[in-house]
Amino acid sequence: MPLHDVGYRAWRGRLLPSWAAAGVIALTGVRLAWKSRWLRRAVLFAWSPALFFAASFFAFEQAVDEGRLASLTERAARGGNLDGLGILGTIVANTLGHSDTTPPGLTEAERLVATRRLVWTRLLLAFMRAPQALLLVVVIGLVAPALISGDLRAKAWLVYFTRPVGRAEYILGKLAIVAALVAVITMLPAVALWLAGVLVSPSVVVGLETWDLPVRAVAASVALAVPTVLLALAYSSLTAESRIASFAWFATWAACWIAHAALTTADLVAATETGAVATAAAVPDPPPRRGHWIARAAGLDGRLDRWAWISPYHAAGVVQAWIFGIERRPQAVLPALGALAAISCAAGSVLAWRVAAPMRV
Repeated sequence: MPLHDVGYRAWRGRLLPSWAAAGVIALTGVRLAWKSRWLRRAVLFAWSPALFFAASFFAFEQAVDEGRLASLTERAARGGNLDGLGILGTIVANTLGHSDTTPPGLTEAERLVATRRLVWTRLLLAFMRAPQALLLVVVIGLVAPALISGDLRAKAWLVYFTRPVGRAEYILGKLAIVAALVAVITMLPAVALWLAGVLVSPSVVVGLETWDLPVRAVAASVALAVPTVLLALAYSSLTAESRIASFAWFATWAACWIAHAALTTADLVAATETGAVATAAAVPDPPPRRGHWIARAAGLDGRLDRWAWISPYHAAGVVQAWIFGIERRPQAVLPALGALAAISCAAGSVLAWRVAAPMRV
């Protein structure tokens, strides 16, 4: 009868790099999350606003190609509506209607390049701030709350941490799951929108003139993704019930939005009653004449939002406007940037502490 050695035997295999373990966790998580029909519908719906913005790119470039840019500028300066552009024509109209749209002393070709660049920048910024950021909150609320809370409820960490998977690989894998969704919802549509603008423009040279816009779109997506992903996973790590984590996620955004709206409204009321401007700096531009909400998303409202740091949505919007070169005032950018950094550090610390808790037991 043969005898089998069932005792301890040293493993002679080769360990894969740490990023490989994180990649396996990320791929598995994305594959499982993609089985949800609600998630697939939400991602498909998140790409639909790009069609409307692409139509605006096409209408603007068609006007340029037909030599109607000067007439559009004059019409916008008088407060006229731009036919064929729909509600997004508000962005183009308010951009062209500003007296400082392009610096003086430029040739006709240089003025065209500067105008096109400014219009494209504002369209991309409005696209990333108005529809995509709001849809991103919904999609993250559908996926992220269950990523770690589900492992805590099923005690899956007994499987994870008995393998050569450390805390860093586990966290990196979970972050990559949500980061992939962020890229699909914000970064990829924005880059595709810029590419569509290049394709409908009169010459491919336009791509060289605006080559930094997709880079700025990627940076703006990262600025939005880092605090939101860390915050969502931190909530998920604090409880074994994904419903509680999901409620905390949506409640945070709603409460901060309401607080920002209340404080901003109080400032406007105080300014109206006293006849003074309730900001620390002079207003460089008048408020947009129409379509205030989407014009504000495009950075056309020159008023200083001194309460943006209270709301993650508004703080991320200010930082994105700074990345696109629209917002340059330090008193507007620094508080918002500090708020997002504080959220990222606090959420990252909570996440690392909670993930390491099973190892301390």
